[in-house]
Amino acid sequence: MYKKFFGLRENPFNVNPDPRFLYRTKHTQEALAGLIYGVQNRKGFITLTGEVGTGKTTLIHALLEKLRQQNQSTAFIFNSRLDVPEFLDFMMADFGIACDSKPKSQVLLRLNEWLLERFAAGDTPTLIVDEAQNLSPQVLEEIRLLTNLETSTEKLLQIVLSGQPEMEHKLNQPQLRQLRQRITLRCRTHPVTLEETHGYIHERLHIAGACDDPIFASEAIGSVHRYARGIPRVINLICEHALISSYVDQQRPIQPETIDDVAREFELHRVDPTLAAPAEKGAGDGENVRLLEALQNLSTLVDRLRRTD
Repeated sequence: MYKKFFGLRENPFNVNPDPRFLYRTKHTQEALAGLIYGVQNRKGFITLTGEVGTGKTTLIHALLEKLRQQNQSTAFIFNSRLDVPEFLDFMMADFGIACDSKPKSQVLLRLNEWLLERFAAGDTPTLIVDEAQNLSPQVLEEIRLLTNLETSTEKLLQIVLSGQPEMEHKLNQPQLRQLRQRITLRCRTHPVTLEETHGYIHERLHIAGACDDPIFASEAIGSVHRYARGIPRVINLICEHALISSYVDQQRPIQPETIDDVAREFELHRVDPTLAAPAEKGAGDGENVRLLEALQNLSTLVDRLRRTD
């Protein structure tokens, strides 16, 4: 709809977790380096936590891409609302492990046999679970037991749990203390600063084919940052709808007034834009709830517009 007007090859603000668009802030680089280090050095159990929309899944896909480039075996569980048998079935299928027998004991024996084979071949099988805050205590305990699959010197299975801060609260429960004690690395994502928001938007536009002519006025990017409170997913959604609105008005570069209109339309203005982003100042619970409600409304409309593009 707007690509030709702005000189773009593709949508720069797609909310899909495309690792090509990973913007490497200081915190993002630290998190990705921690994940890679933990897997390559067979640390066993790693967690990645961060608020909604701060780029955890994109980081996970960047990790998956790197591991696959190295021909390492991976299993990615994106639906965490599973019971123990479903979890094991999903893991075995994604690793590509054939197991004709369904009893859990036989599944685990086959998994251990496969892991030993992969270890001998120099492989580092990695299990990654997204949205891990939704895992039941029973599944989390099963995951803990998977860390017992090891040789006398090395962990055979590397496990990455990615989730919202609620995951940390869940892991602090007394019945999960054994699991908590096995976490060797804790990585985190953060909202972006105002300076990083400028870099984030320009980088995504550049990857999508933008030339040197500005698409967003500097003041407009400042407005995006204030309304999005530094949350990359919200930045994407605001920017995409701003592109649509400016294309309709044949306006370039995009001005702060356009960002204000988008914010009002989706009630993002109800979160006081004069407040600092969460990376700079903490947000109240009520403000976070209103921001997420507005984000859901904005996401629904953008999806509908994308389908008609």
